[in-house]
Amino acid sequence: MLGELITKESIEISKIIPAEQNNTEELRSKLNSAQRLGNEFKSKADITFNTKEGPKTVNTTVWSVTESYMQLKSGVHIPLSSLIDVDF
Repeated sequence: MLGELITKESIEISKIIPAEQNNTEELRSKLNSAQRLGNEFKSKADITFNTKEGPKTVNTTVWSVTESYMQLKSGVHIPLSSLIDVDF
């Protein structure tokens, strides 16, 4: 875990900003695996993303991944450009 652990519900109040390096392409296979784990096995992943307050990590289920965002439960979206790491 790279960042402060937060709840999925507090993501909306965090000021998400792009990561220092765009890791989208490097993380694409991990994102797809996290989505599959969430949809088929109800497993959670550790998602670390960048905010104005520094890196934050949330342990949650990935519902879907689009070209630009990942969607979590309750309609929470995290821009792929802000991702630092995905672990499960």
